[in-house]
Amino acid sequence: MHKIVALWGIPRSTSTAFEWMMRQRGDLDCLHEPFGEAWYQGENPMWPRFTTGAKTTAGLTLESVWDDIKARAEKGPVFIKDFPHYINHMWDPEFLSNFTHAFLIRDPAKTITSLYNKWPDFDELEVGFPEQRALFDLLTALHGTPPPVIDSDDLLENPNEMTEAFCDSVGIPFIESALSWQPGGDPSAHSWWDGGSFHSNLAKSTGLTPQKRKYIDLDKTPERVRRVHHRMKPHYDHLFQHRLRVSETV
Repeated sequence: MHKIVALWGIPRSTSTAFEWMMRQRGDLDCLHEPFGEAWYQGENPMWPRFTTGAKTTAGLTLESVWDDIKARAEKGPVFIKDFPHYINHMWDPEFLSNFTHAFLIRDPAKTITSLYNKWPDFDELEVGFPEQRALFDLLTALHGTPPPVIDSDDLLENPNEMTEAFCDSVGIPFIESALSWQPGGDPSAHSWWDGGSFHSNLAKSTGLTPQKRKYIDLDKTPERVRRVHHRMKPHYDHLFQHRLRVSETV
């Protein structure tokens, strides 16, 4: 079986932009949240806000997704972007040994407010920080060293050097040309959620280009959002201390 590079993120972490960049390379079979599709829209949905009558897909399960990923990896190298909380019950050493793991983190003040903007009724079980930390800690314990961690702000401030560091850490060549693309692409073609409305800005973009950090004022958010942020921040901080760094990155 060929390499399966798994980027484990959380919702609203610029992970689809990272995935879009990986698609430009042309040397990887790239999959957009394949486990997430089964978690939300499979024949036995697991998401906490599911209601009778919501979309389901017969034959789509976490197990069928995993079978498909393995079949693809028999043909060539695979890249998946997904979220650990979709499959936390599947973590065991044998399953995890199939992947080359990496993590993408982002300040929860940014992810949670963005998620609230898209889904005002989001459930805390959809946020993903505790499971992301738990998987990171488990892999660190299994391997004796922490897997690579990319922070979204570091990536957007210094995309070339951070992407090169990521590629080196997961054992794939760095392809600088993949960091830019023509605007008007269609990320929604790879999205199974409502036609890809979460990715409208990405469709207008031209690449991963340097951007200054932006700070979020949580005082202007509802109390519920602030409480969720308070509970998620320690998990982010834990991974943040292990992030990949390059000399030009703040």
